[in-house]
Amino acid sequence: MSDSSDIVQLPVSAASTSAAALVEVRGLYKRYGAVDVLRGVDLTIARSEVTCIIGPSGSGKSTLLRCLAALETYDHGEVRIEGQLLGYVERGGRRVRATASEINRVRRNVGMVFQQFNLWPHMSALANVKEALLRVSGLSNADATQRAGRMLEMVGMSYRADAYPTKLSGGQQQRVAIARALAMEPHIMLFDEPTSALDPELVGEVLQVMKQLARDGMTMAVVTHEMGFAAQMADTVVFIDQGRIAVRGAPGDVFRASENPRLKQFLQNYLDRNAFWSDGSPDRRA
Repeated sequence: MSDSSDIVQLPVSAASTSAAALVEVRGLYKRYGAVDVLRGVDLTIARSEVTCIIGPSGSGKSTLLRCLAALETYDHGEVRIEGQLLGYVERGGRRVRATASEINRVRRNVGMVFQQFNLWPHMSALANVKEALLRVSGLSNADATQRAGRMLEMVGMSYRADAYPTKLSGGQQQRVAIARALAMEPHIMLFDEPTSALDPELVGEVLQVMKQLARDGMTMAVVTHEMGFAAQMADTVVFIDQGRIAVRGAPGDVFRASENPRLKQFLQNYLDRNAFWSDGSPDRRA
């Protein structure tokens, strides 16, 4: 059972408290062997909201995202995407594991971008984006080519549509990976530290794409160590520590929070808390 009694709950955006949640996580537990990786996580993400998830390495951030994408089976609790239970179904008054087709019906509206780009090395950028459209969505080659081209243009990669991954920089490969996820027309995008594998000089081009997605109203859950991005673009920042949400709230409040010593220690490792806040009220739509 989820115990949120010691969570520091700071003010959040109006969207975060909306009853019309796109993602609802309740009492989520996940164990690997004898280790409890997630311990009673409750999380709500409203439509068009950007939620940034921060915390120390090994705190359960990536596992949480993988549960939202049905890439991991959670042990207790529930995940709902647009009101539909993910991973399980009710049959005969009992909750049982959903079939692959049942899971796919729910998670078809979830796109995910990983730390590694995972592009097919023998395919061009355009072909990488087209592949799922042809095999999963069943689009014709002409329609898949048209949509893939639009997605590459959206991320600023249409001029490298014919290039193979080995000829692209890390930042370019990650932008193609984002285009591939967007091509499936998801309702929410999950980003698992999408810049962590990039050289520092390439981080900005990926963050710019993500910022534009946020401005366009894409619902996003982002595991990140890019505190500047979280400060500027998030509606809600969630600090996870040892498998539990310890602090959540608006970015300015979280980054100035003094109630949680683990959060203070974490932030001291990553940023000067005054660096991102000139007036305390960032405008991610600017």
